[in-house]
Amino acid sequence: MIPVLGVGLALQPEDEFLGLLDEAIRRDVDFYEVTPETLWWEEDDGSLRGNSFFHRLVALKKQTNKPVVGHGVGLSLSGQSRRDEARRKRWLSRIAEDHKSLQFAWYTDHLGISAPAGMAATLPLPVWQTESSARFLTRQLRRLQNIVPFVGVENSVFYFTPQDPLREPAFLKQALAEQGMHLLLDLHNVYTTAQNVGFDPMEYLQQIDFDLVIELHVSGGTMSDASWLPSGKSLRLDSHDDAIPDRVWELFDWVLPRCPKLKGVTLERMEGTVKPHDVPLIREELHRIKATLIRQGLYRG
Repeated sequence: MIPVLGVGLALQPEDEFLGLLDEAIRRDVDFYEVTPETLWWEEDDGSLRGNSFFHRLVALKKQTNKPVVGHGVGLSLSGQSRRDEARRKRWLSRIAEDHKSLQFAWYTDHLGISAPAGMAATLPLPVWQTESSARFLTRQLRRLQNIVPFVGVENSVFYFTPQDPLREPAFLKQALAEQGMHLLLDLHNVYTTAQNVGFDPMEYLQQIDFDLVIELHVSGGTMSDASWLPSGKSLRLDSHDDAIPDRVWELFDWVLPRCPKLKGVTLERMEGTVKPHDVPLIREELHRIKATLIRQGLYRG
């Protein structure tokens, strides 16, 4: 059985982030979410070793006795090249080592292709959502389940897409049809894609199979500099560097009671974006998440 964890915070491998939010990390949250690849450094022979952040997290877990959830970015579960596979095999081995120390409650990664031909992309790239792509993703999740029994993927955030983004909920349902496979529903991703592509986020959410949802992500972002694109268009960025928008809070209120198997809600904030004046807002957002869970009778932290 997967434990109900409550409210989580995505931890970043940065001394300033961890120092400024130390009290929130120890008092305001029920679990920690971590991107496992931030816990490693690569040796000359290609092996992956735990870095100082890994040892700091292991110590924090022992001190606070709080669970850890894994949420990767670079496993490239949808990438089908030989280089993708070589990279994925090496990373799975390291994730297994981390799991011995951290005992991930569940483990998710991004739906998109994050390492095309073995080269790291800045952001996960869109997946061509076909039946064969869904089957391939399912097979990769089975491999991950050999390490962590409960696994899943996060819905995409798009700045461009070769297909209708409203097809994604059906694709996710198809790929996550097996036992122990779940959806991490990122509400800021839905809001951001809706802003950039031009649809109502409710059109997307009304197609989600909420029985799949194990975790919710909430975060904020900013608009891009109009000078970045020749067209002068400004895009919504999933940059995790600002307050959660009112519309995302509204989506959160609507989605929350519809997720019967929900185990946790995680606030995301990127490293390099937390200064002393940001701490009260972040703690206020964590408290608001918890208060919403309590109000809807869902909090068991």
